[in-house]
Amino acid sequence: MEASFLINLIGWIGSAAVILAYVLVSLNRLRGDSVVYQLLNLLGGMFLIVNTIFWGAYPSTFVNFVWVCIALFALARIARR
Repeated sequence: MEASFLINLIGWIGSAAVILAYVLVSLNRLRGDSVVYQLLNLLGGMFLIVNTIFWGAYPSTFVNFVWVCIALFALARIARR
């Protein structure tokens, strides 16, 4: 399997995870402070970081790094409750 195919697959999975999280919160299927929501954002952001670094899209890498940090912060707050 070609590296670029794998990186694109990872990027598509990351995009799907972030979109799924947003859709589920928008439809009131998940709460914004739920572990599942934050894990979808964390996974999606991490996968998108891999993709954007590979393709040299550093502004998007930065956005997804912040996205991952927010998810980690939220998961830490949830764990403390």
